Amino acid sequence: MSQKWSPDSWTRKPALQQPVYPDRNAVDRVVERIASLPPLVTSWEVRSLKSQLAEAARGQRFLLQGGDCAESFALCDAPTVVNKIKILLQMSLVLAHGSGVPVTRVGRFAGQYAKPRSEGTETRSKQR
Repeated sequence: MSQKWSPDSWTRKPALQQPVYPDRNAVDRVVERIASLPPLVTSWEVRSLKSQLAEAARGQRFLLQGGDCAESFALCDAPTVVNKIKILLQMSLVLAHGSGVPVTRVGRFAGQYAKPRSEGTETRSKQR
């Protein structure tokens, strides 16, 4: 029998490849602070996206997905994100004009901060 969804139901699911934090109280404070903030995405935006994805699956809409997989914290700032959004917008306008169908843009920014890891810690070369 599946458990009923609630805002904290994710905490009862198994999580693999998680970092070990030395100060559990600090983690709890951060989670409490994040929980007090407004959602990044509203429920009506989720419903709209689901509808648009269904249209894309039926060939009635084009799905354009873009963004980074491994950007650094230093590049996770407003000007960089705005420029990436501008690129997605420009690409979608070209696609919409060329295909004659609407385009749904999906951006993936700061994605590596939430994905599972094969190691507890990770280093990255300073070179670009």
